[in-house]
Amino acid sequence: MSCNLPLDPPPPPPPPCCTRLFRKRCYEHKQYRNGLKFCKQILSNPKFTEHGETLAMKGLTLNCLGKKEEAYDLVRRGLRNDLKSHVCWHVYGLLQRSDKKYDEAIKCYRNALKWDKDNLQILRDLSLLQIQMRDLEGYRETRYQLLQLRPAQRASWIGYAIAYHLLEDYEMAAKIIEEFRKTQQTSPDKVDYEYSELLLYQNQVLREAGLYKEALEHLSNYEKQICDKLAVEETRGEVLLKLERLDEAADVYKRLQERNPENWSYYYGLEKALKPGTVEEKLKIYEETWEKFPKGLVPRRLPLNFLSGEKFRECLDRYLRMNFSKGCPPVFTTLKSLYNDKEKVGIIEELVVGYETSLKGCRMFSQNDDGKEEPPTTLLWVQYFLAQHYDVIDQQTLALEYINTAIESTPTLIELFLIKAKIYKHAGNIREAAQWMDEAQALDTADRFINSKCAKYMLKAGMIKEAEEMCSKFTREGASAVENLNEMQCMWFQTECALAYKAMNKFGEALKKCHEIERHFVEITDDQFDFHTYCMRKMTLRSYVDLLKLEDVLRMHPFYYKAAISAIQIYLSLHENPLTDDSKELQADTANLSDKELKKWRNKQRRAQKKAQLEEEKKNAEKEKQQKNMKKKKEDDDEEIGGPKEELIPEKLVKVRNGEQEKIHWKNFGIFHPYLLMLQSVKRALAIDPDHPWLHQCLVRFFKGVSESKDLPEVVRTVLKQEITRLFGDSNAKSFNQAYLTKHSSSIPHRLAAAKMMVYLDPSMETKAAELVTALDESLSNRTIQICTEILECLRSGVLGDCKEQAESYRAECHKLYPYTLAFMPPGYEENTKIANGDVSTETEELANEM
Repeated sequence: MSCNLPLDPPPPPPPPCCTRLFRKRCYEHKQYRNGLKFCKQILSNPKFTEHGETLAMKGLTLNCLGKKEEAYDLVRRGLRNDLKSHVCWHVYGLLQRSDKKYDEAIKCYRNALKWDKDNLQILRDLSLLQIQMRDLEGYRETRYQLLQLRPAQRASWIGYAIAYHLLEDYEMAAKIIEEFRKTQQTSPDKVDYEYSELLLYQNQVLREAGLYKEALEHLSNYEKQICDKLAVEETRGEVLLKLERLDEAADVYKRLQERNPENWSYYYGLEKALKPGTVEEKLKIYEETWEKFPKGLVPRRLPLNFLSGEKFRECLDRYLRMNFSKGCPPVFTTLKSLYNDKEKVGIIEELVVGYETSLKGCRMFSQNDDGKEEPPTTLLWVQYFLAQHYDVIDQQTLALEYINTAIESTPTLIELFLIKAKIYKHAGNIREAAQWMDEAQALDTADRFINSKCAKYMLKAGMIKEAEEMCSKFTREGASAVENLNEMQCMWFQTECALAYKAMNKFGEALKKCHEIERHFVEITDDQFDFHTYCMRKMTLRSYVDLLKLEDVLRMHPFYYKAAISAIQIYLSLHENPLTDDSKELQADTANLSDKELKKWRNKQRRAQKKAQLEEEKKNAEKEKQQKNMKKKKEDDDEEIGGPKEELIPEKLVKVRNGEQEKIHWKNFGIFHPYLLMLQSVKRALAIDPDHPWLHQCLVRFFKGVSESKDLPEVVRTVLKQEITRLFGDSNAKSFNQAYLTKHSSSIPHRLAAAKMMVYLDPSMETKAAELVTALDESLSNRTIQICTEILECLRSGVLGDCKEQAESYRAECHKLYPYTLAFMPPGYEENTKIANGDVSTETEELANEM
């Protein structure tokens, strides 16, 4: 970073005691108001009015109080007055860091080091930013400087070793740790957790280096000094397997089984050690375990993965009887992975249906059994299992029969209501599902899990206010549930809120939730700063390395993925169809209404307005209360760093940028034309899933856009044609779409994608496209409620042309297949349901409410 300003001689410094007092007592202890007083005292002296370091520190203090612009002015002024001050450059770097401008902050720190190359604090701050930005080469150099300056400090050695570890130079990292370990004087009999963690980290580095023999020797030598005995045994088993010392590895895993016979990984380790050649030999391993642990469930469950036929039936029979007799609710969950095998599903159904029949008749699993009768609860859990079984294989009518029978016999068991809600959700009736989940929640209002489940179902049903009220039972008093959940980074709630608002076309509110989730991930990334020093101090080095690896793939988390996809879809929709003014929207909403319907609509609007006004008043009262609390808190000396975050306003988020500005922006790219960027994205998508229906639609639009675009530079056109020919052959958009349809003619989602593009390329093909997507033959694959609902929406919305008649007949056919799905219910079903439930107000009630 350079500055072209003329260099003035720096003003004389204030007394060193004043500067030290200010830094130590005020800034580092967060006593910012006292710090400002000291600054005022120093700067009020005519000799020191332009003292650079004091101006810089005053700016840093103001930044901590949220006065960012004033802070930057003061720091820059201080820097101009004293360009050779490491303090000024350091402070400027801290300011840049607070604004997340990490690259600029690193430049500032390097400038500071030019004037004070051995400053420990600047080097530490620089190393923090380097590891934060994953500048591993720079981090290694900085840690080496710190090691040279402070060789007696533990953090210097550990930081240098971690730098080599992250650079995957494992042998060097192991040598550095060993050199440091030699300096540690610890008694073998003394319990020292930090030394124990150091040894385990050293062993991890040795294993990652592929030095398994050395890692095993290391474990044996220092086993007594390692506190985590379970980690020692598990690591020993893993290393022995790598070294092909299978007999010893088998002994280790047998010992681990005795310690915890319900750990799946120990059985897999034992299998690798014993290397059974046949299914019979593999089964024998588990049979020996049954004798040792007759009550163990895992050794009886795992053989079901590789067994088949009669042997599978025999082992499954034993496993199910144990679970049903005990009354084990998760038994279906443990078997769910077997449902990819149709033969096994048939055996499961045959066995459990047989249990139910026999238990009803003679209270035993089989009429041929000689033994004691089962308690009545056994039949209950069998019916509970069958309800889940038929739900998974898409026989919701049977599933509901079984769960209703179970509820009749035991109407106070919460698990039964949970499954009933889940069945309705899978059947496509989320409103009914939310109602049954509410019933489950009412049985135990103190259960946070059920409360959260109920709120989630309500959000899926579009009942946002009800979901907020449900969550408020477990949120902090004195604050709204939504704000408190945002503070707690409760991302499942915000994700479901975003999807609910998106389904209701409230794009501003949906985007607000998506941006809140994005902020959480930024905060999680920034929170690394706290751990870079903490983990080295506490020696939790294995966890620290795991944290860094997690942060590297943080944006792959499902919450972020869902929020990002939702935001992208909303922005694309807004780009194609920008929101109009309120007046235009009002005209569009009321244009097709009769006088009676218009009056009804206006009454409804008035009530909604009144309700919104009351809620706004309530929110304002809560905000005032919070502001008072915040004001009181700010009066203390220990203020928190950072100013208020920018408020997310839904109305601003939905505004689409000017199209002309975007065109100019693209033209400024020159050779980097948007079609070239699209081609780059197409190549990446093809590498993931070349036959995905959505990708196919993108490709067809891309081909058509390239062929019809008249303002393409000749060089760009040539490159695009060459790449398209290389990737897809010499075909146009229509022939490409037809080839895709021929290839995937038996898959409904692929047929829908081809049909959409058929109409997109030639609107006269709407009849053929409608015939293509409305087929519901058994021979067609991937037929689900979701894809059928999407097809119905396409038929109704006009994406496939004018298909209103086909839409109604298709809805009726889907209703026969999926009788519980809301989307396929006959017209007027929702209104009739509301009347039956007493939810629709009469005209008299509306008038009364209006008055």
